[in-house]
Formats: sequence, C-alpha cells, structure tokens
Amino acid sequence: MKLFQDGSKSGTLPAHPRVRLLVCGVLVLVWLGIAGIGGPTFGKLDQVQSNDQSSFLPASAEATRALEWQQRFDGSGTIPAVVVLEATDRAALGDVDLKALAARVADLDAVTGDVAGPFPSEDGRAAEMIVPLNGSVDTDQAVGQLRSLLGAGMAPGVSAYVAGPAGLTADLIGAFAGIDGILLLAALGAVLVILLLVYRSLLLPLAVLFTSVSALCAAILAVFWMAKAGWIVLDGQSQGILSILVIGAATDYSLLLVARHKEAVADGARRLQAVRAALRGAAAPIIASAGTVTVGLLCLVFSDLNSNKALGPIGASGIVFSVLAALTLLPALLGLLGRGAYWPLIPRHHDHVPSSPVDGAGLWARTARMVRRHPRRLWIATAVVLLAGCAGITQLQATGVPQSELVLGQTESADGQDALARHFDAGAGSPATVIVESDRGEAVLERVKGVDGVAGAYLQAPGGAPAGVGAPGAETRPQVVDGHVLLSVTLSDAADSSAAQETVTALRTATHAVDPGALVGGPSAVSLDTNLTAEADLVKIIPLVLAAILVILVLLLRSILAPVLLVLTTVISYGTAMGVSALVFNGVFDFPGADPSVPLFGFVFLVALGVDYNIFLMTRVREESRVHGTRDGVLRGLAVTGGVISSAGIVLAATFAALGVIPIMFLVQLAFIVSFGVLLDTLVVRSLLVPALAYDLGERIWWPWKPKPLAGGDADTGHTADRPVRSGTQ
Repeated sequence: MKLFQDGSKSGTLPAHPRVRLLVCGVLVLVWLGIAGIGGPTFGKLDQVQSNDQSSFLPASAEATRALEWQQRFDGSGTIPAVVVLEATDRAALGDVDLKALAARVADLDAVTGDVAGPFPSEDGRAAEMIVPLNGSVDTDQAVGQLRSLLGAGMAPGVSAYVAGPAGLTADLIGAFAGIDGILLLAALGAVLVILLLVYRSLLLPLAVLFTSVSALCAAILAVFWMAKAGWIVLDGQSQGILSILVIGAATDYSLLLVARHKEAVADGARRLQAVRAALRGAAAPIIASAGTVTVGLLCLVFSDLNSNKALGPIGASGIVFSVLAALTLLPALLGLLGRGAYWPLIPRHHDHVPSSPVDGAGLWARTARMVRRHPRRLWIATAVVLLAGCAGITQLQATGVPQSELVLGQTESADGQDALARHFDAGAGSPATVIVESDRGEAVLERVKGVDGVAGAYLQAPGGAPAGVGAPGAETRPQVVDGHVLLSVTLSDAADSSAAQETVTALRTATHAVDPGALVGGPSAVSLDTNLTAEADLVKIIPLVLAAILVILVLLLRSILAPVLLVLTTVISYGTAMGVSALVFNGVFDFPGADPSVPLFGFVFLVALGVDYNIFLMTRVREESRVHGTRDGVLRGLAVTGGVISSAGIVLAATFAALGVIPIMFLVQLAFIVSFGVLLDTLVVRSLLVPALAYDLGERIWWPWKPKPLAGGDADTGHTADRPVRSGTQ
C-alpha cells in the first residue's frame, strides 16, 4: 500500500473529504460569479479606451505642451477631419455643388465650429474641406455620419474620402473592433485543438479553457476599473495583448499543474490526494515563473509613453489572475472531476518503468541521451547558430511607420491621404502648429517660411483664418492668448511621414533660435515625439527588466552563475528572434518598417516568458540534483519536463499568433516575434542549449552554492533515488 506526501494511504480518504469537496464547489461557484460579471465587461471596455496617439505622450513632451496651448486658442476640444473629393476630370467635379455640400456637412450633429473650405486644387480635379468634429462625440460615430453623408448621392466620377486625424482614428477603432470576438475565438480555438491533441480527453481541455477564460474575465474587471479611475490609459493594443497574455499564461500554468496531477493519479492517488500532490509539486515553479513575468511587465511603468506605462499594470494584473485561477479554480475542478477528468484515457500505473526517465523510449529521453553524449559540441553549435541569427537584427527598421500604414489593408483614411497628396501639398489638412510669444510672431513666421519642407505658413486670426486677410483697411490681427500667438504651418510632405518629422525637427531648430520657449506641435510632432520617447524607453527599460529577473533567479535557484547563464541564453534567443523577424518583415511581408515600441515589447515578453521555461526546467533540475547529482539531475530534469514545457510553449505561441487576425501592423509584428521566439526558446534554447551547457559545467553551474544532497529523497516531492520518475511529467 503506497504512501503519499501527506502520509495518507492510497486506499483511504483524507480527513473531512466532504468538507474539502464542498470547498472545491464553492471555489468553482466564486469563479463562475467572476466570469458572469467580467464577461459582459468586455463590451464596456470601449467606454474607457483611447486610441488617440497624443494621449500616450508624457505631459513634458513638446507636442503635448503645444496641444494644450492649441486648445486654448481653439476654445474647444475638436478633432479635424479632412474631406477630399477627387474627380476623374474637371467636368465631373463641376457637377458637384461644393458650397451646398459644405453646408450639409456643417449641419451634422457631430460637427462643431466652421467648416474650412471647400478649397479647389490647382488642377481642378479635387477639392478639400477641413471639418472640425466634436471631441466629446465618439470619433468613429462622427466620422461614420460624415462618410454616410458624402457617400449618398455623390456625382458620377467623383470619389469622397474622410482622412486626417479623425479618419485615421475611426479606421483604427474599426480595426480593433474584432478584438472581443475574432481574437478570442482564434486564440481559444487554437488552444482547444492543442489541448485535445495533448490530453486526448474531453473534459480536461474544457476545464483548462474555463480556467483561462475565468482568469481573463477577472483581469478585464480589474483593468476596466483602473481605466475608469484614470490610473491607466487603455488602448486597443493593450486590450488585445491582455487577452492573449492571460489565455496563454493561464493555460501554461494549468498544463504544469495537470502534469503533476496526472502523475499522482497514475500512482493511484485518490481525487483530493492527487490535487494536493499536484499543488505541492507545481505551485512553487508556477509562482516563481509568474513572478518573473509580473516583475518584467511592471518595469514598463518606468516608460514615458502612457501606452507602454499602462501595459505594465494591465499585463501584471492578467498574470496575477492567471496564477490565482490556475492554483484555485483548476485544482477545484480536478478535485470534483477526479480521474474522470482524463476520460476516456485515464492514466494507469505501470509496473515496469525504466530505472531512470533518461532510459525511456520517448523523444525527450532520447534528447537527454544526446545531451549526455555530446554536451560541449551541442551547446557550442547551438550558440553559434543562434548568434548567426542575431545578425539579422541590423535589418530591423524600427524607426516608426506612417500612421496611414498602421492598419493593414485598404482604409479610407489612407486612400484619402493618397488623393490629398496627388492634388495638394501632402501635409494640407494636418498642419503643424507653432506657439510663440506675440512680440516675436512675425520674426518666427519669416524664419518658418524659409525651412525646407514647409509649403506655407500664417499667423492665425480669431476663428482660425489667416491674419492679415481681408479688404484694405479691414485686415484681421493675429489672435493673442496670454501673450502668445499661433502659427499654422502646412508641410510639403504627408503629416505621418518620416520626411514630415524631419521638417518638424528643422522647425524646432529654427523657431527656438528666435524664441527659446517656442513650441512646435501638430500630428507630425506627435509622431516624432512618440518615436523619440519609445527609443529612449528601450534604452532605459531593458536593463531594468534584466536586473529584476536576474535577482529573482538568484533568489530562486540560490546560485549566481546559473541565473547569469539563463539570462544570457534568453537574451541570445531574443536577438535571434528579432533578427529572423526583421528578415521576414522586409523580405516576406514587405512592411514599411516597425514601431519603435516593437523591440521593447518583444524583449519584455520574450525575456520574461523565456526565463519562465528555464525556471520550469531548472527548478526540476535542482530538485533532481539533490538526489542524483547535478549531471544526472540535468538529464532527468530534461526528460521529465520536456513534454509538458514543449506543450506549454506551443500553446503560448499559438495564442500570440492569434494576434495576427487583428489588421494592425504593430500587433501582427508582435504576434510573429513572440510566437517564433517562444518556439525557438522552448524547442532549441531550453531543450538543447541550456541542458548541454549545464551538463558540461556540472556542479559549477550552481556556483557559489551547491544543492544540499538528500539521503533518502526529497520530502517535498515524494521522489527518492530508488523511485523512478515517469518521463513526460512535470
């Protein structure tokens, strides 16, 4: 009769089984309640969501301060929409009553203030209007009204587009519209298929999925109230990443717990005994790995971009609820289901098992034997291949992309921008703004007109018209607010282009030479400051993440050399993933570039999650080393954890790949980077490089401390030197 960790016998029930089953039932009901409340909250996230790029900048950014001044001049929080009418010829455009159209546009409920234009192009084939939309109205709804009006009864041969900041924002909101539905269906569908293949069971995959979805519902509740209270700035990207991160992480943690539970069930444990054994074996590595991811994400709070800063607590809350669900809800479900969770393939005890998991016939036993035969050659060859892949990172063009390219595929805002560039100065409709002291306004205006890339500029009069325009003797004066005037500057290049950002840099140099306190803002300045801030974040946050994770690993493994090597291997894996991704982005997808935040997000996720899998491996290696010695412990740890960790990696890669269904370039790029990087880390770094390096170093891997040997076995796991551990379990 077998003894388990709590001293109970396989033929007896633990004390008070009914009470414990009741606790399991209560836990399930509590999580059902959380899911019932959190589920409907998905539909409310758009109420606290912002996709306006200017809201991401810190208050200290020059573009932010310029925007604050501009709102004081305008007196309202409007967002401009650029209406472009393009005709096949002059005659077609002549059939449109432009003044009547402008009057109908001005009568829309969403329009506030005067409509500027229509302004005909020099070639007579296009016209432009600047329409101020009420900032208190949902931008997508306001733009929708405008597009409906323009699309009704337009003359043959004339196309109408709504572009500019309002049009782009509306198209972004439309692209994010599939997050609650398509993204979750894609992610959950991929996870379900993988779980069915891994477990070949009906109930267990559903239990794991319910755990993941419940964790997500709880995280959504927390994020909703954080955004509602104004603690964070929630955007569509963060919302999508949260969904994927929680589903992937909660499923990974569930896989580790189930592996231990399955091992206990196969050894003959009753339902509650198996749950307790699973928790004792899996809780420590799950909590430790979750801690590294949480700390890594929280390092983002030091970002100066509000969107990056918000992802820290957003992602961290998701990880916390993933751990809570995996260590409370899933054990409760397993306690209620018992062995039936694995039906129809219930684990059975086998009397004839190898004396060591390394001697088995499975894939990971064979991998362990390969590591034993050629450790040094294996880790050197693997490191060389990975370093070669890192070379591709020099091809990564992470300096920003035009905003019109953010949404993949055809959008009306991008088509309108192209039409605008064909007939007008490309920057028309989205001017740069310069705020200067009133007594220096004329001098700054003359300097601005001489800057390369500036198509025109004027001092703004009350109402937004150019100052000095009017009949002789009735010229308007510039509008003065608190001793400052505003210059409107039309750029030659599209407002969202890199050329326009270079012009903004030149404008700042020119204006600051005349008025050191001058502020240059506008859409191009917002893009420039966003890119500069993101690049600064990369330099600041990467060392913080590495230092934080290194400290956690030192405390967990009680070693210095092992944590340093684990972090280095993970960084190399990240470099390879970014290098390969850069080549794919340029040569396969033909992307125009990447957002500067892409390398930072890729680093945080790949390093934190990559260290996750090394924690799962090395905590088991340390456990086995206390009984069998370091080199044998490395081989046993690899053979034992191979199956479950690889399954967890495939699940996480599949869930992040689901981000690719959202037609946003940033999310598609992040989906590829993290999915490829996780598979690389799981199947190559954790399976070959780390075990071979650890085996080659032997006991030196634990420098300066060595694991204390156990004479009779590890009381925490129940494993002894004469009791073999089944291959493929964690």
